[in-house]
Amino acid sequence: MAPGSGVVDLDAFGSALADTGCAVVPRFLDERATADLRDRARTLDAAGEFTDARIGRGASRVRREDVRGDRIRWLADGPTDPAERELRASLDVVRAAANRSLQLGAFDVELHYAIYPPGAGYGRHVDTFRDDDARVLSCVVYLNESWRESDGGELRIWRDDGTMLDVTPLGGTLVAFLAGRVPHEVRPASRARTSVTGWFRKRPWR
Repeated sequence: MAPGSGVVDLDAFGSALADTGCAVVPRFLDERATADLRDRARTLDAAGEFTDARIGRGASRVRREDVRGDRIRWLADGPTDPAERELRASLDVVRAAANRSLQLGAFDVELHYAIYPPGAGYGRHVDTFRDDDARVLSCVVYLNESWRESDGGELRIWRDDGTMLDVTPLGGTLVAFLAGRVPHEVRPASRARTSVTGWFRKRPWR
């Protein structure tokens, strides 16, 4: 049992990652945990703490709204907010399960809130850099309230087995996928769309 969530079938989770490169866990967070994180994101956004997301790395990072249209705010590694602490505890269960199934060597996670305004998306990409493969598993936890399929905003995933999956961003849902192997994109939505996005990382070789 992960804090603030329903029961996660860890065996099924690991098998899905091994078979297709991705796994979807509905109701990973319960309504209270989802609402607490959503309220936290809204409060930080209202205080002007979000910044426009960029693509690239280091000095080459640029804002390209035609490619990526969200704004983000990073979560602290040692959060004082109770909802953020609870989320990290829940995700640590996922990290341990992924390590057992795939020997990923993931030892920590970096997380940020993401808000996509209506009409914004993120073009097809993978989540690793050419010169840095520390990110081994990507994760998205949706915080949206009363989302309908007609609102759009799906996460489109191209799985290892050659099939394509569209995930509706229902509040409380977790999506995890192999960071360097699974192309994905964020489809535009008719409503603003909120999530916590992150990456489990392995230690770099020295």
